[in-house]
Amino acid sequence: MKRYNLLIVLLLLIFNLTTAQKKGSPAADFSAVKEAKAKIENTVPLVIKHLQEISEKENDPNILTNGKTALAKEYGKIELEWRLYRGNMNSCILNNSSKKAKKCMEYHNSMFRGTMINYNNYITNLTRKNGYLGVEGDTKFEFNPSEISTKLSESYFNGNDASGRMKGSQKKDFIGQTMADDYALTPYNQLAK
Repeated sequence: MKRYNLLIVLLLLIFNLTTAQKKGSPAADFSAVKEAKAKIENTVPLVIKHLQEISEKENDPNILTNGKTALAKEYGKIELEWRLYRGNMNSCILNNSSKKAKKCMEYHNSMFRGTMINYNNYITNLTRKNGYLGVEGDTKFEFNPSEISTKLSESYFNGNDASGRMKGSQKKDFIGQTMADDYALTPYNQLAK
């Protein structure tokens, strides 16, 4: 009798270890979503700092005022797309078979990558050396649209695999966590202080 108990315990241990190591296990998280959020938000103070330097150098406060207005517009585009992206990715996972969900997620990931590329081009052109009014030096951003979208894609694909092993409301709650306020981009007027 003792041999059977030991065998069962050993088999359970092996099963738990292999499940924990499997990519996309239910332990999958959405940390890449929070990382992407932080990288997007961190661009705003850097651009504003650059605009302040230009404004002071040229002794023209309109540069800062107009630059902040233009940045608010560009940030607003990415903020809207970020909300839509998270909702669309969740919808892909919850409303489709695994194969269709992956195609759906690839589509929305490429759309969001395009939005990030446009935003990156805007802030890079605005802040590069010899850019707007020729301010010295480059502003360095930790904002790489390709890298961010790859990590987001992996996170959602792992989430999709993990949710496939869940049932009912557990699946919906797990996927729906990315729509929480913690994952939303901070409004521009709070970042632009």
